[in-house]
Amino acid sequence: MKKITAMIKPFKLDDVREALSDIGIQGITVTEVKGFGRQKGHTEIYRGAEYAVDFLPKVQLDIVVADGEVERVTEAIIATARTGKVGDGKIFVSPVEQVIRIRTGETGNEAV
Repeated sequence: MKKITAMIKPFKLDDVREALSDIGIQGITVTEVKGFGRQKGHTEIYRGAEYAVDFLPKVQLDIVVADGEVERVTEAIIATARTGKVGDGKIFVSPVEQVIRIRTGETGNEAV
């Protein structure tokens, strides 16, 4: 099993969720996060004062899938989250050693 962590722009969340649902992905954890990469933030003017916004809002998706699903899931995320501009995000794929469903005690792929 693999854990796919995707950092995307917040306004792309509904499109990505729908694309993942269309390919049969049911379990997604969504977290609102802040960060920066190459964008390095920007400056804004509020009530006449200029200030720096160092961290930009992003949405983090965590999805655990069987090894054979990774390519389909990452392709769906890329296809729907890409705007072609700096700050589209990143996808990280990590191994998952064990999954246990608390309610039933199921383990492995059955628990996902």
